[in-house]
Amino acid sequence: MLKIQSLSALVFLLPLVRAAQPIYAQCGGTGYSGDTTCVSGAVCTKLNEFYSQCLPGSGAPTTTVSTPTVPSTTPVTTPTVTQPGTTTVPTSTGVPTAVSGNPYTGYEIYLSPYYAKEVDDAAAQISDASLKARALKVKDIPTFVWFDVIAKTGDLGTYLADADRKGKAEGKKYIVQIVVYDLPDRDCAAYASNGEFAIANGGEANYRRYVDQLVAEVRKYPDVRVIAVIEPDSLANMVTNMDVAKCRGAEKAYKEGVVYALQKLSAVGVYSYIDAGHAGWLGWNANLTPAARLYADIYKSAGSSPFIKGLATNVANYNALSASSPDPVTQGNQNTDELKYINAISPVLRQNGWNAQFIVDQGRSGRQNIRNEWGEWCNVRGAGFGMRPTLSTGSSLIDAIVWVKPGGEADGTSNTSAPRYDTHCGVASAHKPAPEAGTWFQEYFVALVQNASPTL
Repeated sequence: MLKIQSLSALVFLLPLVRAAQPIYAQCGGTGYSGDTTCVSGAVCTKLNEFYSQCLPGSGAPTTTVSTPTVPSTTPVTTPTVTQPGTTTVPTSTGVPTAVSGNPYTGYEIYLSPYYAKEVDDAAAQISDASLKARALKVKDIPTFVWFDVIAKTGDLGTYLADADRKGKAEGKKYIVQIVVYDLPDRDCAAYASNGEFAIANGGEANYRRYVDQLVAEVRKYPDVRVIAVIEPDSLANMVTNMDVAKCRGAEKAYKEGVVYALQKLSAVGVYSYIDAGHAGWLGWNANLTPAARLYADIYKSAGSSPFIKGLATNVANYNALSASSPDPVTQGNQNTDELKYINAISPVLRQNGWNAQFIVDQGRSGRQNIRNEWGEWCNVRGAGFGMRPTLSTGSSLIDAIVWVKPGGEADGTSNTSAPRYDTHCGVASAHKPAPEAGTWFQEYFVALVQNASPTL
């Protein structure tokens, strides 16, 4: 450690040849060869032996740190939802009362300032004026904010405070959309998005602490509605991947962790949709019944709260809501798109005691017939931004079309020597070269803009 500190001191005497890493970018880890310094306001924080990340914080011996703040005016316009709706009304005990209908109705969706800045920075690198103008439109489309490490939980309070201020100033009601995504031994059947907590090292207790910190932020702003997608890929793995040792070992932690998150979030009025894979994963006939039983059991174990609204499908995937013709890769599965999947699993959920609603991610589903196999999910080449978020879904089962995955943030690295390399990121249909999961992928963002359908 002393030798490293001495070398670090010498660095300040030399000209800098590389820019510091931005907040939330990778800055270290086994096999990492990039810049290990972070921009002002961030500290390179070791999350595990494979991954260190530039996180907001303090305590670095040579860095002045400030907590990132949201500008007093957010340079974006949120879409107005015109349908009449009702608000969440606290009871005399302070426990919120859930609306019986669509939780999106009557609210505007808060736009992530973090993603807006990513889009601004990306557009600044585009020389073609027409393409740049189209790219800038993306920041006006609401996406979910992912909380994939515990260090980000404080940022939720920053966004809620800004949404609360905007709502009061404008006489409007705002929704902040979040993704709860930090289970221990996360991504048990893959490598690209392995998380910070390990079951073998206190991960279950750390996860409860992570949830508690999110809940503490939500509790401060009762006038802002929060809608959450709960743990992408987690429970779906419990249906199809129990032959994977890591998934078998994670079963108890996954189920108990999701139940804990649902209970705690429901207690402060968060409307939750549990991730339920997609048509090409759980939509097969053999998977529908076990999947429905599992999700209904989780719902009931969490207390059957009316705040547990239903399931989220196609998160970070590419399937169409309703395909005009079946993609050839869907051959053998009669549920060839998300609407067919939802229509198939919904009655089985009801049979098992849960009248669930749905939200569907269409953020990168603008182009179809772009995969060689249905299971290809990593930075699929030829993808485009898809259907805009809307409550006009064409189905009484679907509350909203949403963009859960922020388009332009990578699914995983194509670097075969990286510890988190997943073979799906190296297949022929994957866009390469690609950076680590969650980091900005400029070429891919530009392609999403170019291939957008409908056109931006």
